[in-house]
This record gives sequence, structure tokens and C-alpha cells, in this order.
Amino acid sequence: MTASLTESTPDRPRVRGPLLRLLFSILGANLGVFFLWGAIPGILLPLQIQAFGEDQKAENLALVLAVGAIVALIAQPLAGMVSDRTRSRFGRRSPWMIIGALVGGLGLIGIASASTLVQIVISWCVVQLAYNFSQGPLSAIMPDRVPGPVRGLFSAFTGLGVMAGMAGGQVIASRFAANIPAGYLFFAGVTLVVLVVFVFLNPDRDNRGEPREPFDVAAFFHTFWVNPIRHPDFFWGFSGRMLLNVGTNLVVGYQLYILQDYIGLGAEAIGLVPLVAVINLVATTVAVLVSGPLSDRLRRRRIFVIIAGIGMAVGFSVPWIAPSVTGVLIYAALGGFFSGMFQAVDTALMSEVLPSEKTFAKDLGVLNIAATLPQTFGPALAGLIVVSFGGYVMLFPIAIVLVVLGAIAVIPIRSVR
Repeated sequence: MTASLTESTPDRPRVRGPLLRLLFSILGANLGVFFLWGAIPGILLPLQIQAFGEDQKAENLALVLAVGAIVALIAQPLAGMVSDRTRSRFGRRSPWMIIGALVGGLGLIGIASASTLVQIVISWCVVQLAYNFSQGPLSAIMPDRVPGPVRGLFSAFTGLGVMAGMAGGQVIASRFAANIPAGYLFFAGVTLVVLVVFVFLNPDRDNRGEPREPFDVAAFFHTFWVNPIRHPDFFWGFSGRMLLNVGTNLVVGYQLYILQDYIGLGAEAIGLVPLVAVINLVATTVAVLVSGPLSDRLRRRRIFVIIAGIGMAVGFSVPWIAPSVTGVLIYAALGGFFSGMFQAVDTALMSEVLPSEKTFAKDLGVLNIAATLPQTFGPALAGLIVVSFGGYVMLFPIAIVLVVLGAIAVIPIRSVR
């Protein structure tokens, strides 16, 4: 692993000094942020919402996540546009990362103290808005500061942070099953700390002297749009990312309820969550550490995404065909490995199809809709499927179709091999 970090070639710069510090800082920041995204919608919210009625839990969770998904849809590109235009002593990214973490923490406190479903919905919207204002600028760091030839390595570390954070968040959150409010406070604190550390170790430069285009309404609405005819590779990259992430979150977002009701574990399901998460994490780590550097060496991105999509489909088929604890554990291994492969390469691929260097964060904000929206839209869609079909079984074939379509979507990309 050390060799892959420090080896230098004429067209692949050595990763050392500030760049090496940035590499591990990106890993840590994504790990901390995605602790929250794994823990809250995956474990703590479902447990809390059960208290409003066992029979209505799927519908209630779908409602909360669907409203949050709408907020996330708006927040991601808006955060990118705002940070692109920000001029301050602390740069354009750092202030919003910290402000978002502070306001998001207040939203989590609101959920922790909520006694009605309406209070949960309102607080969850605050959480979505605020943490997307943190996550959008964080995602812009790589195209801002990282040379193209090593973006595969940085993408791998980003992917490792994302997947390890999601899995680790579920493991830790399961420990708060008996004290859910404390769990919300814990993850609010962790997210704030990791982002403060990131900003301290990797300060943004003072950009107060840089020109800023005047704001107009047309520019605001343009924030939410990238022309698919003028930028077809961006369109196909967005489509592939959206389909793969929705397919994944269709099952992951309802994992606790699937274990409880589809596998039939009932109250014992929370005890299996850590094992599923650990298996997923180990498989993810192996895939990430291999796929990212290998993608850089081969100078190939698309083939890894295609293989990952097909592999995810195989993973989803196991619990569909064999709804048992064994089937779930096999799915955790396969799903973790191929999701890790996708995460390791996808960020690098996306950074190479951005239309303009002048609007990195805005365009990444649009792309990040395809990464963050599925975290809430996927489970919301899952809730509608569960209600429509009267059970969880149809989640798996629909997820299979989505991830296969996601793999196919990257084939037309021409600017990236």
C-alpha cells in the first residue's frame, strides 16, 4: 500500500507532503460524515419511527425520507453554487463545511427531542439541508486540489470513507438502540469534529480578492441544470451514478425492517446488524484498496463501474432467492465488495466528466444529487414498493434492474476510458 501512495511516474505525480495529508484527511472526513448517513436513516430513524406504530412503520419511514429527499435534491446544487461564489478569509469551501455541521447538529437535536412524526419530518429536513451544505463543498475538494492522474487513488480513499462510514455508522448506531437520543447527539458531535479537523489540517486559501460574478435569477435556476446534449458524458455519468445508488439504497435503507420482517428475526434483527456491517466493511475495504489504484494504473474507469453493477445484481439475487440469515450474509459480502469497487472508481470518473473548471462545485452539486438523493429517495421508494406489494420481496428484483441499468449507462461515455 505504501508503494502505491509514494510511487511517482512522469505522468503520475508522487503523493506526499500536503497531498498525502489531504488524502488521509479526505478519508477521515468522509468516514465521519457517512457515519451519520449510515446510522440515522439506516438504524436510529427506523427504531424511533417504530414507536409510532408497528403496522405503519414502513409508510411512516417512507414519508420522512421522501420529504427529506426533496430537500436534498435542492440543497446539493444550491450548496455548490453558494460555495463557488463565496469569498472569505477562509476560502470558499471551509466555511460552509463547518456551518453545515453546526446547523445539522441542531437538526439532530430536534429529532432526538421529537415526540411527533411532524417534528421528526421538520427536523430531518433541517438535517438534510445543513449536512448537504457540508458535503457538497467537501466533494469539491478533489477536483479543486487533486491532479487528474491520482484521482483514482483519491477516489478509492473517498469510497473507502463512504462505505466504511456507512457500515461503521450502523454498527455504532445499533449500540444506541436502548438510548436513541444519545445516538443522535453522538453522531452530531463526531461529524462536527471530523470536519473541523479536516479544515484545520487542509486550510482553504484566502480568496477575498477573486472576482465574483453578480447573482441573477437565471443563474440560480441554471444551478440545477447541466445540458445533456452539450455535455452527454456528464449526463451518462449522472444517470449511471443515480441508478446504481438508488438500487443499492432501495435495500440498504430498509435493511433493519427487512431483517425483522422479511427474514423473520423480529426483535433479534438489531443483533445481526453489526455482523452484516462488518462483513460488508471488510469486503468493501478489499475492493477499494485494489480497484482505485488499479484503475489509475490501467487508466480505465468505465469497466470497473460496469463490473461493479453486474456484481451488485448478483448480490441482490441471493437474499431474493434464499431469504435467510445465510443469504443476507452472502449478500453483505458480495454487495460490499462490488459497492466498494463502484465507490472506489466512480468519484474519479465523475470528476473527469465535469463540464467546466469554473463551476466545479456547482456541477459536482448536481452530480452529488445522484449520490446523496438516493440515500433518502431509495428508502422512500422502497417504502412505496413495500406498501404496494404488501411485503419486501419485490425490493430485490427492482434493485437488480436498477443497478444493471446503471452499469449500462456508463458505456456511452467517450471522454473517459
